[in-house]
Amino acid sequence: MKYCIVQLFYLCPINWSNIVSVNAACVCRAVTYACNISLLVNRCMLRTPQLRQWLVRRGQSTITAEAGSSSTPAAATVPNAATNRILGRWLLGCSGLVVGAVVLGGVTRLTESGLSMVDWHLVREMKPPQTQAEWEAEFAKYQQFPEFKILNHDITLPEFKFIFYMEWGHRMWGRLVGLAYILPTIYFWRKGYFTRSMKGRVLGLCGFVFFQGLLGWYMVKSGLEEKPDSYDIPRVSQYRLSAHLGSALLLYCASLWTGLTLLMPAHKLAETKKLMQLRRFAKGTGGLVFLTALSGAYVAGLDAGLVYNSFPKMGDRWIPDDLLAFSPTLKNFFENPTTVQFDHRILAISSLTAITGLYLFSRKMVLPRRAKIAITLLTAMAYGQVALGISTLLLYVPTPLAATHQSGSVALLSLAIWVLSELRKVPK
Repeated sequence: MKYCIVQLFYLCPINWSNIVSVNAACVCRAVTYACNISLLVNRCMLRTPQLRQWLVRRGQSTITAEAGSSSTPAAATVPNAATNRILGRWLLGCSGLVVGAVVLGGVTRLTESGLSMVDWHLVREMKPPQTQAEWEAEFAKYQQFPEFKILNHDITLPEFKFIFYMEWGHRMWGRLVGLAYILPTIYFWRKGYFTRSMKGRVLGLCGFVFFQGLLGWYMVKSGLEEKPDSYDIPRVSQYRLSAHLGSALLLYCASLWTGLTLLMPAHKLAETKKLMQLRRFAKGTGGLVFLTALSGAYVAGLDAGLVYNSFPKMGDRWIPDDLLAFSPTLKNFFENPTTVQFDHRILAISSLTAITGLYLFSRKMVLPRRAKIAITLLTAMAYGQVALGISTLLLYVPTPLAATHQSGSVALLSLAIWVLSELRKVPK
């Protein structure tokens, strides 16, 4: 049989070139007809709304069926504008709670309430004393520590209740902040809302919250310890206080920055030399604002606001005599109240000068409207914050004004973050 077929091919040779040319011609005609039919269908769709709507519904149902048949929802694999909006609002809400913790912590310190709770339990202390016996037991524990023995030896039980509730409220607010970060993180992770980079960032934020809680107790513990000199004023370590405030501000800045980048897309700005200079200028100014706020923790920790209550001079001198009274010299910058207040003044004036320069430099450039508004608000807030600081100093640090001044530092830092967000590069 095979021999017969081979003989047939030899006896009747096939002209393959003719067949290929005929087939190519047929294919070309088929493609031409298909294109003409496609154009005709498109024209019919444009002229017939009912047909167009039916085809759209048909396509949507097909996409829905394919998405439903998949084991992972589309939103869980590809973050879209809706998920970014949800995550951005969540992080902005968390940053607002951090601001509340910072402000409440400042008021707790100003009312000298921070050492009223002499132990730390994650769950047990969530329930404050209820009965008279429980309050008396808590008061008895407080009486064993230096603050009562040296400063508050004549405090009454109702007065103790006030400072206790101030510290208790601050600690409960801190737990609320922790829940606001951790619980939504678990939910969004299970839903698949996080990209790989966002997962690392969110884990870092949650870890920072946990670290902040431990650091808070470590700070309080320094004020409960007996000092070598029995007449030393009981207070928390200014080093631990600045670390506690600094970590809270870092947590706030990271949350605010991430939330803004998710909610506000970057502007497509031409990468000119002036824009790059403005961006570097804004970064340096933001760092200076952060450093000024952090130096305020040393002022608070050492009660340095009560040393020289005059401005612009310190007493009757521009540079006080006891500026470098401690030895070694470096110790003055962290433990000498005069030097700490002097440094805070210099940093505040430097921040104001830098922000003013940023405003004047930006006026000569074509920037998006949002960026101009952010820079203008930053400048106005800087002048208001300096006025608040001077008033607090001249009036011997009244609690309402001092708390407002601390809140103003967070507001100024927030506006600096917003300016940086508006000037950021479009991600590639």
